[in-house]
Amino acid sequence: MNLIPPLPKPATGSANPAASLSSLWAYVSPALDHIVKSPTNNPEKAPAIDVEFYSGIHSACYNYITSQTETVHEDTGITSGTDLYDQLDRYFAETARELLLGAPQDDSELVHYIIPCFNRYSSGARSVNRLLNYVNRHYVKRAVDEDKGWLSIADVLEHVAKTVQPTDTREQLAKKLRERRTEELKKWGYVDGGSGELMADAEACAEAASSPDRIIHIAALAHRRFRTEFIEPLLAVPKMKNKGKGKKKIPKANGAGPPPNQPKGRLARAVKELLESKGGDEEKRKEDARQLANMLRRSGVRPEHVLRKKLDKVVV
Repeated sequence: MNLIPPLPKPATGSANPAASLSSLWAYVSPALDHIVKSPTNNPEKAPAIDVEFYSGIHSACYNYITSQTETVHEDTGITSGTDLYDQLDRYFAETARELLLGAPQDDSELVHYIIPCFNRYSSGARSVNRLLNYVNRHYVKRAVDEDKGWLSIADVLEHVAKTVQPTDTREQLAKKLRERRTEELKKWGYVDGGSGELMADAEACAEAASSPDRIIHIAALAHRRFRTEFIEPLLAVPKMKNKGKGKKKIPKANGAGPPPNQPKGRLARAVKELLESKGGDEEKRKEDARQLANMLRRSGVRPEHVLRKKLDKVVV
């Protein structure tokens, strides 16, 4: 197996990578490309970067966000680190769109492209999450504390409106938030009394399922963009021509699926072919179904979605 050597720290001379967002991004982006996009024989393990470069990126992010904290005023409503977080969001969106452009046109080949494609992207996302953990600890944590995370107080109040009393204390509201949060995490695999690792895994999936305006951890951010820019276009039902009235647009695929006798999205057709194919390696077919189910779950496709339910029945 050919191993990719760690990416060395670039020569920056006297330039300060933390001087501006553009200089920071010029310093960080080669590492992201190496981690997320470099070809590798092992899609489960992202290529590494040199220890000195790793440390340099951490320091540059720390210095950049710290300097913003000193200059950003509370009355602007801007949180230090927002511009870097938004840049990361755009990076993952563009990367996912590039992967979609590389998808084969033949539906029969789609599954065999998607599985290693997602595994490679996901391993890169997890590696970037560790590399930029300071962004998680400083920016994402602060945003969650400010009620900008995947589950907000507004979500909870809407759900438990009938039980909320005007006399409820902050502690009582916090308890309702925890209960609502646990209820939501159970949809993503958590069980009462489960380990912290199981809870973290379920929360990462719930984060990926959130809307793009919610602030979430970097790995979940990457998976959310994989859903919006890669999976959802493949789930979308194609347009049909309505005779005499031009093109009639059919709504995108959702939990209910397309109406009978109308064409399904490419991914639905590919999964149908996978599950209904005869002969071949049955264990390999089940493993492919398991990996597809994992991809949908980790990218935030909700449990009630028709394709998730179909795959989950196979892999149970």
